[in-house]
Amino acid sequence: MLRNGLEPWHLIVVALVLIMLFGSKKLPDAARGLGKSMRILKSEARALKADDAAATATAATATPADAKPAPAPEAHTHTS
Repeated sequence: MLRNGLEPWHLIVVALVLIMLFGSKKLPDAARGLGKSMRILKSEARALKADDAAATATAATATPADAKPAPAPEAHTHTS
């Protein structure tokens, strides 16, 4: 039935439907807006990865070797 998923004629049909729906005048503007959005998304994803890498690097170096351990909880004795 479905051997390759998308074939060239599928793309032609999709292109024709888009042209009929939006018109040939609005498609370049829509493609330009989509391209800008994709660039912004890519740059934000890179910034998030860089922030995560920097945070893990500082977290690994921020734990000093001479740090005092947390105090043990006090033992409570119940007297009646």
